[in-house]
Amino acid sequence: MNRVLITGASSGIGLQLAQDYLFEGWQVVACGRSHDKLAQVLSGERVEYGVFDINDRDAAAGALSEVAPVDLAILNAGTCEYVNDAHAFDAELFERVVQANLIGTGNCVAAVLPRIKTGGRLALVSSSVTFVPLTRAEAYGASKAGVDYLARTLAVDLNAARVAVSLIRPGFVDTPLTRKNDFPMPGRVSPEQASRAIRRGLARGRSEITFPTGFIATLRLLSWLPHGLWLSLARRMKKEQA
Repeated sequence: MNRVLITGASSGIGLQLAQDYLFEGWQVVACGRSHDKLAQVLSGERVEYGVFDINDRDAAAGALSEVAPVDLAILNAGTCEYVNDAHAFDAELFERVVQANLIGTGNCVAAVLPRIKTGGRLALVSSSVTFVPLTRAEAYGASKAGVDYLARTLAVDLNAARVAVSLIRPGFVDTPLTRKNDFPMPGRVSPEQASRAIRRGLARGRSEITFPTGFIATLRLLSWLPHGLWLSLARRMKKEQA
């Protein structure tokens, strides 16, 4: 039986992935900070729980040290906060977001790599925000850009150990986290659609998984603009939103 480990499995994309992999017959190691919350949404004989805070390196290592080897690990847990006023830059907010999304992911990588079978796969969830610099996304974008680089370098260095690496860069997904956003979210998809795209990409061995197609295509086109032109366009867009 195939085994998958998923962090951030108590809500949003992580929960949907866990439910869908269970439906497909996988054994699921569902990870989150609260055993009670995990048990409320995921249960059954094919579910195991890994309870730890991704920001606690020792807790992550301890919780996963006894987990049986897995075929696939999806490091999905993270957070999002936006900088409201760059002129009064919030260093504490910046630290919180980078700590969770980048350092926390690194803690999970260290803990889970020994548990991935030879020929298995490690998947890191980043974001489409890294295609272009977006207003107020200084902390979130910087943290996810770090995840991009981490995934791409791991893909090189883990090749000899026969562990494949996938980088997942979603657009907006309708989750409890994105529902806090106070701005338009073009191309927003459901957790079910996100899970389907991720599982299909992983099953096909994709090194990079992006969705939804139209939204990502637009971001790719914008990323090809000369920096000065994009800066002018972004400033205009910011003024229109004000």
